[in-house]
Formats: sequence, C-alpha cells, structure tokens
Amino acid sequence: MADRIQDVIKALDPTLPVYEVKTLEEHMGVSLLPARLVSVLLGGFGVLALLLSGIGLTGVVSYFASQRTREIGIRMALGALPAHVLALVVGHGMRLAAVGLALGVAVALGVTHFVRGFLYGVSPADPLTFVAILVVLATVTLVATWLPARRAARVDPMIALRHE
Repeated sequence: MADRIQDVIKALDPTLPVYEVKTLEEHMGVSLLPARLVSVLLGGFGVLALLLSGIGLTGVVSYFASQRTREIGIRMALGALPAHVLALVVGHGMRLAAVGLALGVAVALGVTHFVRGFLYGVSPADPLTFVAILVVLATVTLVATWLPARRAARVDPMIALRHE
C-alpha cells in the first residue's frame, strides 16, 4: 500500500519528497515503546512478587503444620480424616490470606488517585480488575496452603506421637 501512495504523491507533485513511510501502528509503536517497556517490566516484577509470596506462604503454612504435628497426630489417632486435617491447615492459611487481601484492597483503594495518570482505558478502582486480582491471589494461596496441608494429612499418627 505504501508503494501505491508514493506513486500517487509523485504523480501529483514529483518534487515532493516522500521518505520513511510507516504505518500508523509502526509510528505509534516507536512513541509508545518506553511505556510498553515499563509496563512489561512492572508486570514481570508483579509475577515475581506473586511467586515469592506463594513460596513465602508455603513456608509459613509448612512451619505452622510442623509445629502442630503432635496435635495433628492426636487428631488422626482419634479418628480425624485426612480431609479434616486438610481443611484445618488450608483454613489457617486462607484466614491469613483473607486478612492480607482485605488490607491490600483497602490500601489499593486508598492510593488509586496516585495511579490515575498512568492508566489508559480503565478506572483506578475498576471492580473487574479488583475481583480478578483477588481470584488470582486466592488461587495462589489455595495452592500454597494445599501443598503443606497434603503433607500434614499424610502424617502417620504413631510417628507423630513418637516424634516428641
């Protein structure tokens, strides 16, 4: 298409210089490159933070479960099902995450006016974005707490009681 346009311009005025013909997407791509790079970099940092928080939460819940190994062994010896142990450990982790999520949403809503200038096409307090983030964080929390909970549910009551 660029060749046709150049031919039409030369037919209208042969002295008019035509050089560096670009599409609108190419032209805008160059001018928006810094903003795109910053958004990719911040997105990468966000994914890294999500991964680190999941690992940290797994560690905290693993520590919680290891501190309560004797209690979990007694519960299982008295007839608690592995599903009950799973619910106990996952429930503890989800309660921790619920407090963190509530505080995070409150802080995020409080600082929305600071980020208003950086957002294009979305409001700072977009409910769909907040719900999507809460779902992603709750899913990461569920996975991060389920792994140590599964390990705790496999505890042999006799070994757990002999441990201490």
